[in-house]
Amino acid sequence: MTHALTLPRVRELPPVLPVLAVIGLLALPIGPGGEGGAGPADAVSALVVLSCVLRLVRERRRPLSGTAAVLLGLPVVGLAVAAMGASSAGAGLTGMGRYLQIFVLVPAAVLLLIRGRADFRLLAWAFVGLAVWQGAIGVHQFLTGTGASYQGEEIRAVGTFGAQDVMGMATVVSFGLVCAVGLALGRTPVRQRAVAAGCALALLVPLALSFSRGAWIATVVTIVVQLVLAGLGRALKVGAVVAALGVILVGGFGVGSAMLQERVDSITQVTDTPDQSVTDRYTMWAAAVGMWREHPLTGVGLKGFPEHRDAHASLALSAGSDTEGAGAAFRKQPLLSPHNMYLLILAEQGLIGLLALAGGWLALLVCGLRRLARVRRSGPGLDCALVACGLLVWQLTDFAYADIGGPSTVLTAVCFGLVAWWALAEKAGTR
Repeated sequence: MTHALTLPRVRELPPVLPVLAVIGLLALPIGPGGEGGAGPADAVSALVVLSCVLRLVRERRRPLSGTAAVLLGLPVVGLAVAAMGASSAGAGLTGMGRYLQIFVLVPAAVLLLIRGRADFRLLAWAFVGLAVWQGAIGVHQFLTGTGASYQGEEIRAVGTFGAQDVMGMATVVSFGLVCAVGLALGRTPVRQRAVAAGCALALLVPLALSFSRGAWIATVVTIVVQLVLAGLGRALKVGAVVAALGVILVGGFGVGSAMLQERVDSITQVTDTPDQSVTDRYTMWAAAVGMWREHPLTGVGLKGFPEHRDAHASLALSAGSDTEGAGAAFRKQPLLSPHNMYLLILAEQGLIGLLALAGGWLALLVCGLRRLARVRRSGPGLDCALVACGLLVWQLTDFAYADIGGPSTVLTAVCFGLVAWWALAEKAGTR
């Protein structure tokens, strides 16, 4: 006699389950005082790579196409050169390992684990779910005064990431918003598109309450690009709705309108009485350029920016940024990076590293847009195309205001994996 209830076979389970675990772990609170080091999600990302390797061995599949191998493997050249120029072997190996994790190994594993559009959509919805969760916590922090400190009040929405990673929630919410917009603009059933559109509108609130200027700029640019790629007529309609809702949320209900207006105005105050954070940012940018000028081809070596910063920075640079709130005591957080990914690469890896990394990203964007053009004319997968291209546009824009660091960085690796699948998988646009 056999039992009617049987467990699903391992082969029937989605191979992207380890990737979902990485996303899910970022919903958990970060320990007090947690900083930019590796967290549980980073540890599970190693299991994602291991899972991919075991699956390839069992199925005897060819790992990557020639194009994918070149584009994903290109950064290794610059990283190897920069690692040899690091101040110590430990710093070189640590820095190289982090870059390989975020830009090579995890993206390649995600690319190989996604079987088709269903798996891609599953991961996109996981991004949306994580963003809604973190955004809800952030809104609660703003309303109850339990967030990170901002202008003397503990109202800054940071989710579970704490005051030491004020960009964490903004990044997660932005990713979820971009995914939701892409899913809403696709050709999936109306109910799914309606839910995605509702999530996108709801996520505008925590994004605003994060007070993150870089995330705002990157999100606005990305949504405009997604709307244009989906069709000009639809872009005008959706844009009018979003603008109207923005006026109602911020103006009508007064959702932090005065502080938001001041924060928006500060974006343009670059030379006319900028705040200290803007001054620090531009001072560190100048320091990064100074490092590159001394070592134009190879940079100062991986993890070398903090060591060379003071020798190239002006006296306008402050001792660090003040962090407080969201369960953490006051502390001065040192400024150890230029908060610009391109300048960080240029300073530490030189022109060789920048051309390898940024060149690969631009190639991914071109390949992704070409496939998007094909499915827009005819064929399924427009939502996947808009999500993938949107995530890459957001990341490339945000890299002008931020760099890698913090627990949420592992999501960047997953994003590049989604982009790589759409741009490089042999049948991504047809199956």
